[in-house]
Amino acid sequence: MSIERRDELIRELCAIRQIADVDGVVNSGLLEIDSFEVAIDYFDDDPKAVYVNFQLGIVTAGRTLRIFRLLLEANLAVYAQDQAQLGLDVDTGGIVLISRIALDDEIDGKWLVDLVDHYLEHGRYWRDNMFQARDDMFENIAYGEYVWIRA
Repeated sequence: MSIERRDELIRELCAIRQIADVDGVVNSGLLEIDSFEVAIDYFDDDPKAVYVNFQLGIVTAGRTLRIFRLLLEANLAVYAQDQAQLGLDVDTGGIVLISRIALDDEIDGKWLVDLVDHYLEHGRYWRDNMFQARDDMFENIAYGEYVWIRA
């Protein structure tokens, strides 16, 4: 696989989502969908995969430690089976979801759009229920009184 394969997938994604600045997205690897920044990266040292990174949002002050615990639980319960991981960007305080996509013949732009939409739904869940929730709602979730999203 090659950077050209990544670029082809980005072009197909842009066509399906009707994103006008295809060349800009291909050159930067960045796009914004539903207020989430999505990066599609390729690395020469892992030529059989692309990586899709989602910036999910900033954690409200005072919640970082509990959110980090929830991220670890989600990595074990939900994301490990998807070759995905949630993490905390120490420089920005933002939550990042990283998914490694093994490239094979079944992976095309439509598949990538479906994956992005799937993880954007996860991002909305985290944003709405963790990052922006009222304190009383967050406390119930943080102390285990919640139903986890399914992979």
